Amino acid sequence: MTAVSTHILDTSAGDPAPDVPVELAVLAEDGAWRVLGTSRTDSDGRCPDLPQVLPDDPAASATVRLRFDVAAYRAARGEDAFFPEVQVVFTTDPARPHYHVPLLLNPFGYSVYRGS
Repeated sequence: MTAVSTHILDTSAGDPAPDVPVELAVLAEDGAWRVLGTSRTDSDGRCPDLPQVLPDDPAASATVRLRFDVAAYRAARGEDAFFPEVQVVFTTDPARPHYHVPLLLNPFGYSVYRGS
């Protein structure tokens, strides 16, 4: 079983980004995305209830997608979203049981990285 966690920091505000809808999906063998669950970031920009990634074969890697609804967050702040959605796709390795993938967000850009 591979765990996935994330958090979002709004670098333009210098604060965590609360109430951002987040979707976690895994790529199925037929090439379709299978949604494992959704969450919203809390006041600290984290998704404590994000589900676990459960590949069919725990010894195999999985292709995982985190989708962040940036438009909803920007709209709540009275701002337009240049990037209305951010999708981060990565491959897991069964030898590494946890993946933390933070999103650093600003009005006209974003970056992601593999955290610890």
